[in-house]
Amino acid sequence: MFDGPGHDDLQIPKGTIEGQEPPREALRREVREESGLQPDADPTHLASDIWTRRHHPPRRYLRHFYHLPVDEPRDNWTHVVDGDGAERGLEFEFTWLPIRDARGLALDLDDYVPLLLDRL
Repeated sequence: MFDGPGHDDLQIPKGTIEGQEPPREALRREVREESGLQPDADPTHLASDIWTRRHHPPRRYLRHFYHLPVDEPRDNWTHVVDGDGAERGLEFEFTWLPIRDARGLALDLDDYVPLLLDRL
């Protein structure tokens, strides 16, 4: 999980698919850019949905949720976001959180935690 400037609450790495980029490649790229982690495992697709961020005017997003195991010994770290997005240069403060405690995340990012718990 991470917190960063201008965020509503704790989040998990997320982002936008660029061009014709497949979702799995976008996932790996966003994790690298936002956390500095270098995932090498195969992600498992959990769910996809259409999420409404605001109703007037409607702003809807197609979201894909994956489980991506990473090997990271640090309990906490700070990462300066790289890549080409609007968050480039911001510092994100990361910490591991037991998956059972992943509730109330910003942007409803915890919607599919129960699916992940079923797989563990």
